[in-house]
Amino acid sequence: MISYSPSFSANGRQYSPPSRLIAVLCLDGSADEYLDAALARGRMPHLHRISALGYRGMARAQMPTFTNVNNTSIVTGVPPSVHGIGGNFFYDTMTGQEVMMNSARYLRVPTLFSAAQAAGRRVAVVTAKEKLKDIFASGLIEQGGIAFSTEKAREAVMSTHGISDVEALAGPTPEIYSGDASIYVLRAGVRLAQEGRADFLYLSTTDYMQHKYAPEAPEILDFYAALDVELGKLLALGAVVGLTADHGMNDKLRADGTPNVVYLESELDRRFGGGFRVILPITDPYVVHHGALGSFAQVHIPTGIDVRAVMSMISELPGITEVYARDVAVRLMGLPPDRMGDVVVVSGRDAVIGRTLEYHDLKALNGGLRSHGGRYEEMVPLVVSDPLTPAYLARVRADIRNFDIFDLVCNGTEVGR
Repeated sequence: MISYSPSFSANGRQYSPPSRLIAVLCLDGSADEYLDAALARGRMPHLHRISALGYRGMARAQMPTFTNVNNTSIVTGVPPSVHGIGGNFFYDTMTGQEVMMNSARYLRVPTLFSAAQAAGRRVAVVTAKEKLKDIFASGLIEQGGIAFSTEKAREAVMSTHGISDVEALAGPTPEIYSGDASIYVLRAGVRLAQEGRADFLYLSTTDYMQHKYAPEAPEILDFYAALDVELGKLLALGAVVGLTADHGMNDKLRADGTPNVVYLESELDRRFGGGFRVILPITDPYVVHHGALGSFAQVHIPTGIDVRAVMSMISELPGITEVYARDVAVRLMGLPPDRMGDVVVVSGRDAVIGRTLEYHDLKALNGGLRSHGGRYEEMVPLVVSDPLTPAYLARVRADIRNFDIFDLVCNGTEVGR
């Protein structure tokens, strides 16, 4: 039992966690339909129990609904306009290079983990994807905390991860393109807590299974049942658990079952001539997940081309639902203006945006296409294991964000302080 309840502050928020194990779970790609399907079939009894005893509802994710954007918002408690990570990828106009933002050097504020560790909590961050580890570990390892990915669990060493025996702790390193990569995240978190090596956990999974399977598929139901087993172990340790997602997931297919792709760069070049650069912020190393096809894009327009004419043309394309100039997107979505294109484009529930047909290898998708990035993946589950105070209950019933989850878990529960 933790015998203290240290408060700490990060990025303008004050956190006063209860003197219990804290565990926040980000189930990557978990649209609420996945939880509904598993609960309806009796596959998640622990989630069912805390949904009844605590709180279960919905929250808005951060646009664009991508992994790096939302995980960074969750671990900092602020939107991209503050922390600086507005996508997995952006075009650096100063260098003329397309850059993946998987490094802490792109982070403009600290995470709350270093503050929690400095306040006396034993912080451990476990992520499935290696691309997030550097951001999560920023300022934490120097304070004595732990951060590692299951993708490269066997490579963890004390100097850079705060731990060197991950495989002895949780088993052999899993294949990243598997459900095991996510289950391993929770299993490692449980083992760290059981051994007294951590009492403040952030556990972030991968969405490989959600990209591959619809909510009612037997494989995904087995997957969520396995996650629920580990959730039960956290609850048995007395944890206050918060659960949310970075984004939802939808089929992006035509009626004939083929990927429904708007090749935006090709359309622009055909209409206005060459020189356009379409940036797809979903782009990352995990091409089997989505083939770099998501429902959000940034467009850099060549000098001399009328922006309003470009926006008008894009808005008429089938599958496109939103088109904004940079300043409007900054205001509506809370994005960092210096890491954006001239125009922001969002597609509908069943469509994704690509660059050119030649740019994307659709064979890597192994069949269908399920993806995210737009408005239709914005609403995500929000679960807290303990009852909320009246003030916080009013907040979650109004407009709550997924990046408020640490605030809810640390400040918003009625019991266990």
